[in-house]
Amino acid sequence: MIPAPSHRALVLSLLAALFLVGTFSARAQEEPTDAPEEQPFFETVDVNVVNVDVFVTDKKGNPILDLEKDDFEILEDGRTVPITNFYAVRGERPEAPRPGARVPREAREKAEPAADERIDEAQRLYLIVFVDNFNIKPFNRNRVFRELRQFLRDTIERGDKVMLVTYDRTLETRVSFTGDPGVINRALLEIEEETGYNVHRDSERREVLRSIEESDRYLTPLQRVRTYAESYYSDVQFTLDAMRDLISSLGGLPGRKAMVHVSDGIPMIPGEDLFVAIQEKFQATSILSEIRQYDTSRRFEELARHANANRVTFYTIDAAGLRTQTNVSVEASTPGVGMMVHHTYVHNLQAPLLKLAEDTGGQAIINSNFVGDDLMEVAKDFDSYYSLGYQPAHAGDGRYHRIRVRVDREGAKVRHRTGYRDKSLSQRMSDTTMAALVFGEQSNPMGLDLRVGEAVPQTEGRHYTVPVTVEIPLDRLTMVPVRESHEARVQLFVAALDSEGGTSPVQNTRVPIRIPSEELERARTQSWAYEIPLLMRRGRQRLAVGLHDDLGGDTSFVTKSFVVGSS
Repeated sequence: MIPAPSHRALVLSLLAALFLVGTFSARAQEEPTDAPEEQPFFETVDVNVVNVDVFVTDKKGNPILDLEKDDFEILEDGRTVPITNFYAVRGERPEAPRPGARVPREAREKAEPAADERIDEAQRLYLIVFVDNFNIKPFNRNRVFRELRQFLRDTIERGDKVMLVTYDRTLETRVSFTGDPGVINRALLEIEEETGYNVHRDSERREVLRSIEESDRYLTPLQRVRTYAESYYSDVQFTLDAMRDLISSLGGLPGRKAMVHVSDGIPMIPGEDLFVAIQEKFQATSILSEIRQYDTSRRFEELARHANANRVTFYTIDAAGLRTQTNVSVEASTPGVGMMVHHTYVHNLQAPLLKLAEDTGGQAIINSNFVGDDLMEVAKDFDSYYSLGYQPAHAGDGRYHRIRVRVDREGAKVRHRTGYRDKSLSQRMSDTTMAALVFGEQSNPMGLDLRVGEAVPQTEGRHYTVPVTVEIPLDRLTMVPVRESHEARVQLFVAALDSEGGTSPVQNTRVPIRIPSEELERARTQSWAYEIPLLMRRGRQRLAVGLHDDLGGDTSFVTKSFVVGSS
């Protein structure tokens, strides 16, 4: 399961011993702890680059590939900002083993693996396939799966990572991030044997519509409509909560995130079409005002903003295909349902799919019985795009900022995320630490290492004090002279995950490092060992530690799995 943030105390506390001064090298002498009379001034480096992935097509929908940096203009909150980073992918991604057109998968499999160093982490594609079993009919889902499997076989390139999750009142990771689409395809075949809750909901809706048609007074069916709408409204809230938790967990991944969401649609206003059906039959009544209490449009807007804040682009698929009254089977049809009711029903389900895709710069696939060609249009986004970066004047103000991109090309159509939330350094580090913990995706350029000591049992043996030592190579840190020593300032971020998927909140602490100037040359060949006593529960644990060099602005992340309380 995708571990949502939990208040269970897996890392119950960073004990007071957390603030012990570390020692450089594993067996070196401990540094003096006396603070100088006057604290020196340190300037923290926090370079935050906002990346905006931009898809530019002509009037026929073909990617425009010959644009340069000067052809673009970025406006944040209506004001032009200078573009500092420009990255163009023109029909192929840099991880491909050969230049030119896409290489057949058979040839890619025979090619030598590309080194990780060749992959730009900021541009790596993380593709999440989200199958909403709670809001889909099995027949519709399985029809889409046949073309989705082909899409994955033909689209996933070397360096890409794919994950498969399902939602059926519970969010479950079926396959964690992998570079092998074959693993995902086999899991999709297994899911085809599973049911979908939308069959029951559709049956319930037809019964309510029938009760409206057969009633002489509106009060009796109105109560059934209210019950249906309230239940559906609650289900939509849980669905949106699950999607938000997943997006939150993706926030710390460094590259592009694309979510292919497969469902039969999620209603913007649950039960709206049923209220319209009552209104159409009983003209003297006025009950449409009740609809407002079931309106979830604000939640979908918040979800789109949350996706933008975490650089997640939505590609939504309405698996129900072409929705017309004429394509409804006899047994599924309902007498007396007019065009207005049908139109309301369809628009209600598809509007959120369109909004999520439009606001995040993606695409929505609706009213299509065969989605293969549409998925190939999605593939063009992966292979042809521009990544524009800029440094905002504000730093971590926590506000949501609107983004608009202009292109100096006549007839060009532009798609991109419509905004982002300016996260603080602490929030960005916490997100990336959590991503390393949950997904194992980490970058450790500073060469951090973790050593776990022997756990000491506490009261009744339920909790243990676990000494964890973080080793920080001193030659990777930025150090400045202060009187007769050299000093560095780093922050550590710590989180833990247990075998049941529960996570601790990310905790952080500042670590001052001081080396006598006469010992600096020798210290540069060694590591600074910093001990963190953690209070943890018995059982298997996974620990993630992130480090930020406040003076140099560099970051590094490392994870380690171990068992607490084993004999």
